[in-house]
Formats: sequence, structure tokens, C-alpha cells
Amino acid sequence: MSNPKAGWSQSDRALAAGKLMLAWVALLWLLEVVDTATGHALDGFGVTPRDPSELVDVVPSSFIHFGFAHLAANTVPLLVLGFLAALAGLRRFLLVCALIIVVDGLGVWLIAPAHTNTAGASGLIFGLFGFLLVSGFVERRPWGVLAGVLIAAIWGGSILAGLAPTQTGVSWQGHLLGLLAGVAAAFVFRRDPAAPPALTR
Repeated sequence: MSNPKAGWSQSDRALAAGKLMLAWVALLWLLEVVDTATGHALDGFGVTPRDPSELVDVVPSSFIHFGFAHLAANTVPLLVLGFLAALAGLRRFLLVCALIIVVDGLGVWLIAPAHTNTAGASGLIFGLFGFLLVSGFVERRPWGVLAGVLIAAIWGGSILAGLAPTQTGVSWQGHLLGLLAGVAAAFVFRRDPAAPPALTR
């Protein structure tokens, strides 16, 4: 719920963003514990391309991982990029994540190689990277531009490596589609440069 009169301080927004991302990551770890305890029964929620019955897994696939090593590799970038993206408002952040997850999942369903099973938060991570990279430029916000430059400097090499089609067992298609969806989200959900950040509860 939004309350423009009361408003939130920057520390309030940071606390809310931090709590959200800690809860999100905790959920992912809980799901992986359940997956391991059930003999990897949740792995079936990954996306197998061009099978109509797999369309129901487009969203769940972003919350499932193939082992703790897979999840651990995604945890820190998801925490950091998610936190930064959520600082400008939780409602907008959730809409951005929804767009990235759906577009990425549908894209994987359409173009991933046959007989593959794709899951994990990396598509969302690439999407958040793309969103943060360009949203400052789209909205003409100096701090957003600076944040995008810093994020590119820190994670740009890893992002480029994740787009390489030569890696075995890595869905470069999911990474690329997530990145493009994040860039699109920066335009779809751009704010008026003159407007203050949305303050949402």
C-alpha cells in the first residue's frame, strides 16, 4: 500500500528491500532442501521446451535449482541486484521481476534446445542486471546512471561469460532472454524523471 503523505525514509526503503530479498533467498534455499530431501522431485518444475504441458512451469522454474552449488552461485548476485532494484519501490520491483520471469521462461520454452530442462534464478539475475544497467539512463537519473556503471564494472565480465554459447550445462538462451527482458522492463516501468521514488509498503 502506498502512503505519499507519511512517506518512507531512505533507511525504511533499504530495510524493506533487504527483508524482501532475504526472504526471497531463504525461500529458494528452503525449496532446495525440500528438493534434496525428496530425491530431487522439484527438478521437474524446470522448463522443457515446446511441450505445452510445461507452460505451467514458466514461473516455478525461476525458484528451483539443480543442487546447492547451483543455488549458491546465484545467491549473492540475486541478493545484491535484487536489493538495489527494490530500493526504488517494492511494487515496481515485483512488477519488474514478474515481467522478467515470465518473458524469460516463455523464451526458454520457445528456443531452448530439445530434451533440456532449464531452471534457476540466473535468468532473473541477468534481467535485474539489465534493468539496473539501463534504467538510470532511461529515466535520466544521475545516481541511477552511476549505479549502472558500477554494476557493469563489478558484474559485467561474469554477465558476458554467461552469455557464451560454448558453456556446457548453462542456458545461455535463458541468460540472454533474461537480460533483454530486464532492459525492456526499464522502459516499460520507467518513472517520470521529475517524480520522487515510489514509497510502498
